[in-house]
This record gives sequence, structure tokens and C-alpha cells, in this order.
Amino acid sequence: MAHAIWSGAINFGLVTIPVKLQTAIRTRDLRFNFLHKKDEGRINNVRRCSVCEKEVPYSEIERGYEYEKGQYVILSDEDFDRVNPEATQSVEIVQFVDIAEINPMFFDRPYYLEPEKKGRHAYALLREALVAENKVGIARVVIRSKEHLAALKPNGEALVLELMHFADEIVDQETYDFPSVEKPNPGEMKVAKMLIDTMSEKFEPEKFHDKYREEVMAMIEARASGKEAPKHKPKVLTSGKVVNLMDVLQQSLEQTRSRRGGRDAESKAKRSSTRRKRSAA
Repeated sequence: MAHAIWSGAINFGLVTIPVKLQTAIRTRDLRFNFLHKKDEGRINNVRRCSVCEKEVPYSEIERGYEYEKGQYVILSDEDFDRVNPEATQSVEIVQFVDIAEINPMFFDRPYYLEPEKKGRHAYALLREALVAENKVGIARVVIRSKEHLAALKPNGEALVLELMHFADEIVDQETYDFPSVEKPNPGEMKVAKMLIDTMSEKFEPEKFHDKYREEVMAMIEARASGKEAPKHKPKVLTSGKVVNLMDVLQQSLEQTRSRRGGRDAESKAKRSSTRRKRSAA
């Protein structure tokens, strides 16, 4: 049984759903150790050989893959180049697909692809063709001695290369215990959909920021200036006792509507004030 990374809760309005954070990705990187070229002793972070116990310069360090305990295959830069030299220097598009066909679980990390001056026209053409056809390119690329599956996607004026996971890196959902599909209670479903509709807004990423980092930095700055660090009351999770889900959904809906109404009124007042100032001017 896999161990949870942490236990917490999903908060949906006033609904609290306790959860365990589990890994969804299984990395399959080849892991290399730095070895002393002279006697293949392991190199620690201080670059000291575990066999002769001497500090080793970078010029005497090589990469080795441990295929058995204490047994290594030594690999040089030439070995890596010999495997597939073209793969280390190109983004090889192998097919085009509809973006909707790709499960978001496969996406990992995006990179911008910036064109050289002589390639700008072709770059723009590919970008606009992808937009027109609503397609993304599926490519292979090697970065830092690891081959990646990747999606080439238009993003405004840029082409973005988003690294993807291979299928065998995705952890099977059956590894964990999820509730089976069942027909929901019609009343609960109705209120849940109303709550979702009430909480729906246009996504504006600039509104979100790292509050935890801000609080940590505030603590550091306070300590650095000899002041008492600000204290924040931790959020108390509700107990695991059984509650009436319909009641909690209804309370969440009412609270959200009230909060939305307050925000709408505030926005309306600001717009009215702006119009009055413009008229006066």
C-alpha cells in the first residue's frame, strides 16, 4: 500500500472532504552516480572518493550506472552522443493531434521555444497553422540525458514545448481507493450544481499568489529586525463525524451568494464613483 505524502482535506464551500495526497506520477529516470575515474569509488557531494578517501577533481569524475550493488557501467559523453546524436539537438514532431485527446495528467513542465532570426517566418507559420487546425504537435526531445515525450503548443505569439510523461510513468488509478461511480441523490446534485454555478468566475491567475511564502518571508523579516514574528491562527479542520451533506451544501450556497452579493455591490459602487468623478471632470 502506497504511503500518503500528507493528509488533509478538499474544501468545497463549507464542505470538507478529508483526503490523502498520493503521488500520481512514477518517474523512471536513469540515475547515475559520479565515480572516481581511477578506481570507480563513489563521489560524495564534497567530491571525495569513497575508496581512496581523497578529494577528486572534476577532470577525474565519470558517470556510471549501478546495475548491481557496487557494480557500474561507465558512460562517457561520447557514449551518450553515440546512442542518437540527432535526438539531443532536435524537437522531433512525430504526429499532430487534437489537444482534447490528451489527458491533462500527461502534461508535466512547459518551456518556451524562441526562434532564431532566420527561422522566424517558418516559426510563425507553424504556430498559425496549429491555431487554425486546433492541433498540437507530439514530439520527442532529449534534455539532460533523458528522452521526453512533449507537446508543441501555440500560446499567443509563442510556441510552447510542454514535456509530457510516458504512459508507463502514470500511476494506475486502481492503485488507490476511490469511490465507485453511483447515481447521485437528485436533490444533492441540484444544490451542488447551483453551488458550482455560483462560485464560477473567469480565471484570472494574477489574483492568486503564494500566501504561505509571504507569511514565511514576513516571519523572516520580523526576526531579522528583532521583532516578534506575526502569528496566524491555524485553520481547524472539522471532525470526521457524519453530517447531513444537503445541509452543508445549502449553507455553502447561501454563504457564497452572500459573499458574491457583497463583492458585486462593492464593484458597482466603485463603478458609480468612477462615473461621478469623470462627470465632474
